[in-house]
Amino acid sequence: MRFDEIAPQKPLSPEQARLKSMKDRVKRDQQAVKAERARQKIKAGQAELGQAAAMEAVTLK
Repeated sequence: MRFDEIAPQKPLSPEQARLKSMKDRVKRDQQAVKAERARQKIKAGQAELGQAAAMEAVTLK
């Protein structure tokens, strides 16, 4: 791609910059919520796995 094919972007007005900032913050927060849910799901799965292993050990004795 040549340099003259790239259109220069004008700086955002303060209102537009504020909106862009808010949108970016929402995206980051959504990603953080998704990551936290995944962490909690993993933790619950590990706890369930530990309980299953403990129950198996008890039944084998």
